[in-house]
Amino acid sequence: MIIITYGTFDLFHVGHVRLLKRLKSCCDELYVGVSTDEFNLSKGKKSFFSYDERSEIVSSCKYVDHVFPENCWEQKVSDIQKYNADIFAIGDDWKGKFDFLNDHCKVMYIERTKDISTTDIKSSLSSINDKKLDEIEGSLHSIIEIVRSISVK
Repeated sequence: MIIITYGTFDLFHVGHVRLLKRLKSCCDELYVGVSTDEFNLSKGKKSFFSYDERSEIVSSCKYVDHVFPENCWEQKVSDIQKYNADIFAIGDDWKGKFDFLNDHCKVMYIERTKDISTTDIKSSLSSINDKKLDEIEGSLHSIIEIVRSISVK
């Protein structure tokens, strides 16, 4: 059985890993379409990592068998046919949006990992201001000095 899924996979995190793990537990081969930088820009999204970097990261995940570029919304039917996919799977935040693919394979909406998303991570990171960064850096320098003084003795 072959499952196909798609995503941007920016700032690869445990939610991505858990999603891919769940999908792989249901199939023999997992195909993952990673959104290209150009496709993301057309959706008004800018990734932190480039397509090549995101593709390499996703390819390195032990649950993923094949990675290919997602260039546009319309390619899903041809990808399902090209890779002979039995199931199209996507996060449940897309529920109902891809039901039309049922004409080509089974459509499965997967529950997302609670309390984690790339959007939330980016928001948290953007709230760190220069003062907070200075405090963090100062704390790290203090810890380094303590470790050095312990290891010298």
